[in-house]
Amino acid sequence: MTEVPEVLGVPEVPEATGDGDASRWSRAEAFLRARGTAEMPHPGGTLLEHLGRVRRLLADWGGDPAIQAAGLCHAAYGTDGFDPYLLPVAERATLAELIGDRAEALVYLYASCDRGTVLPRIGRDRPVVFRDRFTGREHIPTDDDLRAFLEITAADELDVLAHNEELAERYGPALYRLLAGAGDLLSAPAQDACARQLGPHAALPDH
Repeated sequence: MTEVPEVLGVPEVPEATGDGDASRWSRAEAFLRARGTAEMPHPGGTLLEHLGRVRRLLADWGGDPAIQAAGLCHAAYGTDGFDPYLLPVAERATLAELIGDRAEALVYLYASCDRGTVLPRIGRDRPVVFRDRFTGREHIPTDDDLRAFLEITAADELDVLAHNEELAERYGPALYRLLAGAGDLLSAPAQDACARQLGPHAALPDH
């Protein structure tokens, strides 16, 4: 039986500033270290270093604290392209308590995305129907959630490809088409970063 797509949003949280942000990142980093990310190899060093760079990219692009927190913890449940996870989805409440409900919901959206099904729909279908790889259910994220998903995707993938030339040559052309096809679903700073880094791959065939 085919699931009827449903519109899902994630709760808003007030923007944090100043000392609150410093405390947020300190607690999140302590959690990530406790889960072994400082010892996990990853392009550009360790997984912890990658996660920190992703958060800083999102901050540079104007992402709000919830999106930054989601970027910092985007690997918590693993992803469709990165199997290791830091905690099981049954423990979502643990992450929500640490980074807030909205940020955790964005982490889940990112982790649960069935990329083989969903990514071809980006730039082609509106609304974009997501498939949850954990449950098999389909749903339609709000535009704000879709934009956040794409910002995190761009920051994550650009950092990986910046630190691994082989992966850049192999996946750069397809990533360029995906992110260019997203159009105004990506922020202007993210679009500019994608064009600068991935532009040289635009005319290359997939490997």
